[in-house]
Amino acid sequence: MELIPAIDLRGGAVVRLFQGDFDAETRYEVTPEALYAAYARAGARRVHVVDLDGAREGQAGNRRIVAELAALGQLRVQSGGGLRSSRAVQSLLAIGVERAVIGSVAVNEPGEVLEWFDEFGAERLVLALDVRIDRAGTPRVATHGWREQSALSLWDVVARYEGVGLRHVLCTDVSRDGALAGPNIALYREALARHPRVAWQASGGVRSAGDLRELAEVGVSAAVSGKALIEGLIPTEELAPFLPGE
Repeated sequence: MELIPAIDLRGGAVVRLFQGDFDAETRYEVTPEALYAAYARAGARRVHVVDLDGAREGQAGNRRIVAELAALGQLRVQSGGGLRSSRAVQSLLAIGVERAVIGSVAVNEPGEVLEWFDEFGAERLVLALDVRIDRAGTPRVATHGWREQSALSLWDVVARYEGVGLRHVLCTDVSRDGALAGPNIALYREALARHPRVAWQASGGVRSAGDLRELAEVGVSAAVSGKALIEGLIPTEELAPFLPGE
C-alpha cells in the first residue's frame, strides 16, 4: 500500500478542515512548496493536492500553485477541486498533473463524466467520493464541498462507472476527516469485497502507523493522509514502509 500525503490549499495557504467544515479550518505556516519538498525527502511517490476554493466555488482558485508543484517533477501529482467540465480536466492535465480528481460532477452529471473516461483514459482520472454513513449503515455520497447530501450510495456511483473501466476511487468518510479518529476499516473492507477491481484510496482518520498497517491488510491500494503528516504525529521511520519513492 502506498501512502499519499495530502496538501489542501485555501487562499494559497496550506490548511486542514475538520469534517469538511470550512468554518473549522486549521491554517499552517508551512508553504505548499516546502511541504511538497518534505514529502519528497521522506520518500513519497506522489502527492494529493486539493484546491478547496475550487471545491467550494466550482472554479480553480489555486491553479498557479498546483501548476508550480506539478512542474517541480519530484512527485507525481493527483489534484482536484472544482473540476466541472472536460475543458477544466484537460487544463489540469496539461500543466503536468498525473491524475485529475473528479468529485461532485461524477455524481450529478454522470453522462458527461462517463465520456471523460473515453477522452482521457481511466488511469488519468480518480473519482473522489465522500460519504456519510446513514442509520442503516449505508455510505451515502456528499457533494459540493460536502455541503450537500445525495441519496445515492457509494455502491450506486461506483457501479455506474465500472463499465467504462473505472480504476481509481478515493473514498473519504467525512466523519473521520481531520478528526484523527482512525479510518473506517469496515467501509473499505466492504468496498474491496463489492468492487475488487477498483484501486481504492482510503482517506479520513489516519493517526498512526498502526492505522496504515490495518488499511494495508484490508487491501486498499493507497491511503491519503494530511493532518497526521503535517503535524508530525507519525515518526518518519514508521512511515518508511508506505513511502516507496520511485
